[in-house]
Amino acid sequence: MATGGRDRSGTTALDRLRSHYDRADLRCPRCGYEDEDGKWTARTTGSQVLYRHVCPSCGEIRTRTLRLSQ
Repeated sequence: MATGGRDRSGTTALDRLRSHYDRADLRCPRCGYEDEDGKWTARTTGSQVLYRHVCPSCGEIRTRTLRLSQ
């Protein structure tokens, strides 16, 4: 199946969003450190998906929250 050049990192839209954060959002806004090997973590509460990244240089914790409609 052709993907039309789109990145299909992950099996769901939420996995693909985490992969996007892993590629595009790893520079710490507090200290400027570029965490090239870093990863965002994801967990769900059932009504929300919580993404989190901790800067290994200064410890800044960044979060992104998606609210899921029910």
